[in-house]
Amino acid sequence: MATDLSNIRNIGICAHIDAGKTTVTERILYYTGKNYKLGEVHEGTATMDFLQEEQERGITIQSAATTCPWTKDGKDYKINLIDTPGHVDFTIEVERSLRVLDGAVAVFDGKEGVEAQSETVWRQADRYKVPRMCMINKMDKLGANFEYSFDTIKKRLGANPIAMQLPWGEGDELKGIIDLLTMKAYEFDIESSGAIVTEKEIPADLQDKAEQWRHDLIESAVALDDDLMEQYLEDEDSITIPMIKKAVRKGTIALECNPVFCGSALKNIGVQRLIDAVIDYLPNPQEVPEVQGTDPKDKTIKITRPHDDTAPFSGLVFKVVSDTHGDLTYVRVYSGKLEKGTRVLNPGNGKREIASRIFEMHAKDRMALDEIGAGNIVAVVGIKNSMTGDTLCSTDDAIILERMEFPEPVISMSIEPKTADDKRKLSEALVTIRREDPSFRSEYNEETGQTIIAGMGELHLEIIKNKLVRDMKIGVEVGRPRVSYREAIRSSANGCRGLFKKQSGGRGQFGDCTVNIEPYTKEQAEADGLDFKDNVAFVNGIVGGSIPKEFIPSVEAGVRQTAKSGVSAPYPLINVKVTLVDGKYHDVDSSQVAFEQAGRLALREAVSKAGSILLEPIMKVVITTPEDYLGNVTGDLSSRRGMILDTEDKGMIKEVIADVPLSEMFGYTTVLRGLSQGRAANSMEFKEYREMPMNLQQEVIAAES
Repeated sequence: MATDLSNIRNIGICAHIDAGKTTVTERILYYTGKNYKLGEVHEGTATMDFLQEEQERGITIQSAATTCPWTKDGKDYKINLIDTPGHVDFTIEVERSLRVLDGAVAVFDGKEGVEAQSETVWRQADRYKVPRMCMINKMDKLGANFEYSFDTIKKRLGANPIAMQLPWGEGDELKGIIDLLTMKAYEFDIESSGAIVTEKEIPADLQDKAEQWRHDLIESAVALDDDLMEQYLEDEDSITIPMIKKAVRKGTIALECNPVFCGSALKNIGVQRLIDAVIDYLPNPQEVPEVQGTDPKDKTIKITRPHDDTAPFSGLVFKVVSDTHGDLTYVRVYSGKLEKGTRVLNPGNGKREIASRIFEMHAKDRMALDEIGAGNIVAVVGIKNSMTGDTLCSTDDAIILERMEFPEPVISMSIEPKTADDKRKLSEALVTIRREDPSFRSEYNEETGQTIIAGMGELHLEIIKNKLVRDMKIGVEVGRPRVSYREAIRSSANGCRGLFKKQSGGRGQFGDCTVNIEPYTKEQAEADGLDFKDNVAFVNGIVGGSIPKEFIPSVEAGVRQTAKSGVSAPYPLINVKVTLVDGKYHDVDSSQVAFEQAGRLALREAVSKAGSILLEPIMKVVITTPEDYLGNVTGDLSSRRGMILDTEDKGMIKEVIADVPLSEMFGYTTVLRGLSQGRAANSMEFKEYREMPMNLQQEVIAAES
């Protein structure tokens, strides 16, 4: 297999749920020789969906990584491929995959075009500046329309799509594809599962349409390169295919355009041409910007590392999977080489790790390697103390790569073990799941004696529950899902005192501190250069030593712990800045514990003075429904405190976009089926936290007390 960096592609396949990503991936594995038979999602035999839960539901839950070979124009290439989920509850899987990829293939449904989750994925790719190309899939579907889908890429995503192919027929009539560069038609033989491709002349009835689209292709391509534009204006006929390809590749890598391909993965039409296009238009590891990081000793010093085997080793952990033979830690190697048995450093926690074994992965199978160079994606065994988002680097030349940001969970439920043995196993299992899934949280509530688990949605928690019961064989009882509210303050409050004083024979306890509190946002914290951990900023404003500096971290710890567990209600306090302005201490009786308690009391006093409010998670809900049921759907949304933002025509179907509080959306999918005789569908993603109506705030607080 090729090891030259220019022959490596690190790509992801991402899309809205049901656009056919996993089927596209299965076909890529088949044509690259990784699989000898075709896996099907609807039959539960897809290679990349190897979890039992995935096979039963026909959806992708966790991103799976694989490496496959491809030969094009006599050159051997290596494609590291990640298939990501489309369901919004697992958006974290897409997020962490995009962080380590050099390019992506966005797959769209040929009938639906750009859908809600496609927009989310596209925004994530924008954030990580990932070059991407598009595949309009399912062109064999009844009602598939290439031009409509192409237009939605332009209008809904604000992208600059350039059609490189047209479908030869649509729906049941789909025969193959028309290549707008070579101006030839390609027919895919059904008997050979699309392996035999025949080149033909473009049918006469499609010639004019193909000419028009080719003209648009050339105009779009030359617009990406000033020299080419000059040549085009002088002599249109002098523009060659290699020139067009070079301009489109340059534009794609510079995030200025997105080449668009088409076909039907299920009918084995167009996939080989798509793999060729990955090689032609997506960047190799040397064509993306050098990875950036900071010096662990001084975070203000920026460092970059070249994509080169001779540079010091640096890599990013983007996934941890528990395995019977030891945890598999997926690492994207950015610079240097990693050899089997090497000691590496996790500069975030200062711990040293040993990469005892290195594997190249193919879904759940693996191939052992002695060493791996820059630009590759591998799984490492032996890493014990590193989690998703952590950097691994050379022990002599440390760097911390930019961390990924993980969304806060919006839904929680209680979970209780049935026996003492289950209790022991549950605590170990939750630690394992937390390492694997950064969007999952769990904590033990001392007061109620319950364990609370929190995640991104009902499906997310249901799958975690199934994993505990079915895969890990732990007996648990679960409560009903609950909304994760947040607490915030209405206004500022100054001079709020926390005095902790205890005298009980012998040495007493004394801590006294005064704080100011104000509403504060992440943007303000970034502008002021303050640490905004858990959405709380703490500032030491003590002058003149009224509190000795060794007690100040204790005050901060007290403030942060109280904010985390909630003040007026058991929900985290967020978006506040707490400034420690004054205090007193006692030479003998003051201690760290006393100042921690003083910090707690001061924050409670401050929140009471400033006035607190409850915030609830608001979901962006997108519903597609036949027009006949539009009234039912919108009426129901209004009854759920929903705010309808937009209603759009999509042929016979209406698309409704609304903001709805999460607390009103439990079990909504079942209700929607009933309202529309099973014909409407919905998707939901977290949008923001918003203040709740006062009467509902009081209800929630009363229920908690």
